[in-house]
Amino acid sequence: MAMMTLGLFVFSMDTLPYQEFKRRVAWRHPSNSRVGARPASQFLGIDDETITLSGVLLPEITGGRLSLETIEAMANQGRSWPLIEGTGAMLGLFVIESLDITKSVFFSDGAARRYEFTLQLKREENTAKLGDLASIIKGLLL
Repeated sequence: MAMMTLGLFVFSMDTLPYQEFKRRVAWRHPSNSRVGARPASQFLGIDDETITLSGVLLPEITGGRLSLETIEAMANQGRSWPLIEGTGAMLGLFVIESLDITKSVFFSDGAARRYEFTLQLKREENTAKLGDLASIIKGLLL
């Protein structure tokens, strides 16, 4: 069962399960100073929208390192990807702004048993920047 998709990347228990979903939307209200009165503000419209997904990846139980590498390869393209909840709700087009990974609890060969991750997405309405997951898959298989 899919929790969410970003492009054709599916967030699920087998790939990259997130435990926290945080959405931030802002609106622009710049102000101008006035003589003898409080500053006056003007509503200019919606500002940035960001989504932060965070969680713990346990390769013995959930997805593995390949899932994190796929997200990183998608981010390297600098493209926007449709973000769709498992419920079918379309959240918009988003670029990957950052990916933080913390590895801990290691096997004797140095491979991590636990990955903590935080994925930062930013809404990007430019459809000319739509990503191509086929080229990502080819690059990962080489």
